[in-house]
Amino acid sequence: MLTPALYLRLSGFYLFYFATLGVLLPYWGLYLLALGFAPARIGELLAIAQVTKVIAPNLWGWLGDHTGQRIRIVRWACLATALCFVGIYAAGGSYSRLALVTLLFSFFWNAALPQFEVVTLNHLGEHVHRYSRVRLWGSVGFIGAAVGMGWVVEAWGVATAPAALLGLFTVLWLNSLVVPESIKAPDPQPTPPIGQVLRRPAVIAFFIACFLNQAAHGPYYGFFSLYLETFGYSREFIGLMWGLGVAVEVAMFVFMHRLLPRFGPRRLLLAALTLATLRWLLIGHFAANLPVLLFAQTLHAFTFGVFHAASIHLVHQFFPGALQGRGQALYSSLSFGAGNAVGSLAAGYLWQGLGPAMMFNLAAILAALGGWVAWRRLWP
Repeated sequence: MLTPALYLRLSGFYLFYFATLGVLLPYWGLYLLALGFAPARIGELLAIAQVTKVIAPNLWGWLGDHTGQRIRIVRWACLATALCFVGIYAAGGSYSRLALVTLLFSFFWNAALPQFEVVTLNHLGEHVHRYSRVRLWGSVGFIGAAVGMGWVVEAWGVATAPAALLGLFTVLWLNSLVVPESIKAPDPQPTPPIGQVLRRPAVIAFFIACFLNQAAHGPYYGFFSLYLETFGYSREFIGLMWGLGVAVEVAMFVFMHRLLPRFGPRRLLLAALTLATLRWLLIGHFAANLPVLLFAQTLHAFTFGVFHAASIHLVHQFFPGALQGRGQALYSSLSFGAGNAVGSLAAGYLWQGLGPAMMFNLAAILAALGGWVAWRRLWP
């Protein structure tokens, strides 16, 4: 049963977890640029954190499915994240040391969320459609961090980013200590072998669409802030743009429990990928036009909010019983891990050679391709 106290504890974890993203995504690239790294090196360092999403969630997902002690895994992962991130102060401007610290802290940080998703869904039980009401606090955390850090960076510089991240990682660990373990009721149906589930055409199409959608986000996540600076936008304004995108995402999460039963996850995924194609074209060619930029940012409600909520619903549907942990891990690793890693690396290597407009054109092509795959094969 989702009591008010449990709701606060679950929501708090999402709040602080995505607040760290509210610092990392808009400002970590700027921090690395201030250290003197070229776009290609920045892309590599950003991709390291995504690559660990390919490996870490699956290892921890297997452990969670076999032990059932998911919240204990989450707690140790959050503590290890904070301890490893302390090394950022010893890394200085060394590429190799920064790469090592990024590899270590992201290995544990990326392990926490997929397991916590299972904890949340187990606590919700038959009320899984209320997931978006809990998850929306992650978006609130992102907005607060992105906008707040915009003011901080404007006043004291981007060198404040590591301290903000260390503080958030520490609070995230403290929040994990008050979340109780979830006990899932036994599934009356036998759990199928995971290989059988992964061979289903709909599951294959789903993961391909997730990979392509997140790869399309690579230029946005890695270089959107740098891109807007070329048009003369202030860092405070850039933080507000990130916040606007997530604010409309929050509004969408409020209504997702009504949209999912009415339209179904397949139609919502198709709508999200179609609007993602439009969004990347608008940002790539009309970012200097403020009204168009504002409109493009509101599409984040679909390109991430609708896509993610529908995806969580499909993972819960595709991977029953004891497969929940590995299903969430695969979703995280193949989309946010492999997809974002490929997108970030490609953007870093090609940003200067092809230019921002072409990179966002490629992002639009990837989103359109993901929509085509989902339209042809995704029939849950």
